[in-house]
Amino acid sequence: MNTELTDYLNPMIPAGIEHKKIKTVIAGSASLAGYGQLVGEDYDSFPIEIVRWPAQGWRKVDEDCGDEGGTTEGTFYSSWQGDVLMGSNAAVGGNYVLGYNCAPESADENTDRVPEKALLWHANYHPDGGQLFYPLDHKPFVVPLALPGDDVQPTDFVNFWFDGSQGLYIHPNIWHEGVFTTEGSQRFFDRQGAVHARVSINFPEEFQCLLQADLVKPTV
Repeated sequence: MNTELTDYLNPMIPAGIEHKKIKTVIAGSASLAGYGQLVGEDYDSFPIEIVRWPAQGWRKVDEDCGDEGGTTEGTFYSSWQGDVLMGSNAAVGGNYVLGYNCAPESADENTDRVPEKALLWHANYHPDGGQLFYPLDHKPFVVPLALPGDDVQPTDFVNFWFDGSQGLYIHPNIWHEGVFTTEGSQRFFDRQGAVHARVSINFPEEFQCLLQADLVKPTV
């Protein structure tokens, strides 16, 4: 088992790796069922699910404890630097390479190319609580998601396209990887479980691929 910490700013991605395109759908109440839900301008009062600490045997965790970690919040920044999509989450002090507009070995951080896709190398879920993202700049963004399960496959992911008028709440255990602005930079209000347990998948290591999430609005 690989016990080394992941370097989220310098992912090791082999050259020539396969790009697996995932389906893009418009985010709506029906399409998000099971994953989460849309969030409106009342995002600041939207409740975040916190999962009780799991029992280690047949004895239950007492009902008045085990879910008292609360939430943490801050601004999530999603920003294209040339061909590289960067993320920064002030709520948990994280900085990440979220994806690429082209093969990573050809990525140019100084280009003015308009991104058309995000090639995703990593995803994770939080077993301790849900997570909310609300677009403060009200611009389009996409979020690749997959339903719970540690045996998840690349083909299980769905790319949700948002027009920027509403945000997203995802349930605990939903596979995700932040929020991807479709161009330029964008700020999101982020609130999530403060424990911040993270279960990860590295697509190049496990599946020898990158996930391709298109940034353009899908045609209906």
